[in-house]
Amino acid sequence: MRIDKWLWAARFHRTRALAAQAVAAGRVRLAGRAVKAAHLVRCGDEIEVTIGDLKWEITVSALEQHRRPADEARQLYEESPASSERRAAQLAARRLLPVPSSERSGRPTKKEGRLIRRFTDQQ
Repeated sequence: MRIDKWLWAARFHRTRALAAQAVAAGRVRLAGRAVKAAHLVRCGDEIEVTIGDLKWEITVSALEQHRRPADEARQLYEESPASSERRAAQLAARRLLPVPSSERSGRPTKKEGRLIRRFTDQQ
C-alpha cells in the first residue's frame, strides 16, 4: 500500500493530497529515510510523522484501503511509549502557554486602539 494513502487512511492528514505533500516535503520518514509518496508500506514498518511541532514515532500494525472512523484508524498503528510521552508533554506545555492574541477576539477596544496608535506613531 502507498505510504500517502496509508497516512490518509490512518487519519494523520485530512486528504490524500496533503499526505502526499507532507511526504514530498520530507516530514514523513520510513526507517529514518525520506521516501516518495508512492513508496510501499508494510506491516512492521517504522514511520516518523511530523505535523507542526508534534512528532509521532509509529509502527504500522495493519493496512486499510479505506478511511475509517478514528477509533478504527488508531488500530492501524502502534505509537512508541517515548513518542507518546513526548507528545503529551508538548500538548501540556502548549495549554500552559497560550498564544498572547488568543484571549482577544474582534475589534480592539478604545484603550487598545490608543496603544496601537501610540506605538505606530513612534516609529
